Amino acid sequence: MAGAGEMVASGNVMDFTRTAGGRKIMMMFGVAAVVAVMGAVWMWGQQPDYRVLFSNFSDRDGGAIVAELEKMNIPYKFAEGGGAVLVPASHVYDARLKLASQGLPKGGNVGFELMENQKLGSSQFIERVNFQRAMEGELARSIESVSSVQAARVHLAMPKDSVFVSEQKAPTASVLLNLHPGRTLDTQQVSAIVHLVASSVPELPVKNVTIVDQNGNLLSETGKTASINGMDPSQIKYVQDLQQSITKRIESIITPIVGPNNVRAEATADVDFSRSEQAVESYKPNQTPEAMVVRSQQTSESTNGGAIAGGVPGALTNQPPAPATAPITAAGQAAGSGQAATPTANIRKDATVNYEIDKTIQYVQQGSGGLKRLSVAVVVNYKKTTDKAGKVSMKPLSEAETTQITNLVKEAMGFNQERGDTLNVVNSPFATTEQEAIPELPLWKEPGNIQMAKDTGKYILMAIALLLLYLRMLKPLLKKISETPLLPPPGPSHDLHAQVGANGGMMGLPDGQRNYQDNLSRAQRMASEDPRVVANIVKTWVGSNE
Repeated sequence: MAGAGEMVASGNVMDFTRTAGGRKIMMMFGVAAVVAVMGAVWMWGQQPDYRVLFSNFSDRDGGAIVAELEKMNIPYKFAEGGGAVLVPASHVYDARLKLASQGLPKGGNVGFELMENQKLGSSQFIERVNFQRAMEGELARSIESVSSVQAARVHLAMPKDSVFVSEQKAPTASVLLNLHPGRTLDTQQVSAIVHLVASSVPELPVKNVTIVDQNGNLLSETGKTASINGMDPSQIKYVQDLQQSITKRIESIITPIVGPNNVRAEATADVDFSRSEQAVESYKPNQTPEAMVVRSQQTSESTNGGAIAGGVPGALTNQPPAPATAPITAAGQAAGSGQAATPTANIRKDATVNYEIDKTIQYVQQGSGGLKRLSVAVVVNYKKTTDKAGKVSMKPLSEAETTQITNLVKEAMGFNQERGDTLNVVNSPFATTEQEAIPELPLWKEPGNIQMAKDTGKYILMAIALLLLYLRMLKPLLKKISETPLLPPPGPSHDLHAQVGANGGMMGLPDGQRNYQDNLSRAQRMASEDPRVVANIVKTWVGSNE
């Protein structure tokens, strides 16, 4: 019974496919399938080129980025390993700007946006902890802006405020830096990060900031250790910059004379970084009286005087003197009278004069970085000459040319013989190194041509596939749909053709030369003109049980 049912079903399907409507429906399904295949080929050819939107992000940022991309209806996919989000190349910059406006990616650190979601009734301790976390996150984001820093973590130890001065403690900070591969931080960059952290936290001294890299190297103490060991990087950099500056000046002034790549110069500078202070106090005597300047003058005079009795003791001294008979002289009077008194006085004079003395006080402070000695070596290549035949040869410089170059170098370097500077100018041919001939890559190995060939091949394959589908499948199906279907099925249709041909001859033409509408119009016209023939045909069909 099952076999009979299957045969009946297959017979019905065959009868359906034999009819004009059934064949037309099947052809339409075939056309739809071919068009779907062609659309799939076209979509494969138009698959966009995906580029990296963001990479090295946290899982939280990844989820937020994907959610926003879905809202913006931008297709995306993950790179191998899930380390990056890829979007079509035409949407990369647009998506970055839109996501940046929303603060994505935020990074692994939490900033002051943590304070926006404060719950009602939070304790003071929770608020303090959240503020500290927000401060650490903001500092880490700022440090990550440095080009050499890939990631950063900041830990702040902020003690609780106390009303007692003796119990107050200064906060401390620790910074862990994850640097990009192959990059380092110099002393100035480390100092900048230290001051950035110290300036962001109230009452945080610079000495309480510690910076460590991902390899465990202490960076914040580099400057102090170098100063103790006498290897200050700033001093080394100063010497190197000084030497490079002298070398550059020498080469720039000699190059126009000998030509480019024909002069090499090296300078060695002996720099004294010691700092000295000197105080001198000197005295110089006054050489001439005119140069003498009286500072102070003191004069004292004393007199001690009175009459002293004199003459011959006795009565004669009490008698009045006799009239004078001769010139009065002190000796005669004394001899004649013997009574004259001689007055006497004790006079004392003291004078003290203080003169100014020359005094010079000199205070000298010599800063560090003084140039003690400079040594320069210059090598000049032979000059290139061309004879009348066009042959190029190298010849040494003349003595006058060498002297001219030496004088120019002395002026450029600031030569000082008293300081002990040395200069050596050598004229010697340069050794030429043969350049290794690098073979040119063939066209089919160049990366740009390879990518262009891939794109071209993809479009060619797509065009070939679409053309084959159209010529081999779609076009034949469309042609069959447009062709005239066989109006009578095989079997009794031959009797119909024979009867119609015998009765009217109107359907005796081959089936391929008629279309469905033409046959239908002929059948209708024949039924209206000769209904007896049509009735006989229908009776024949009914009698044949088909």
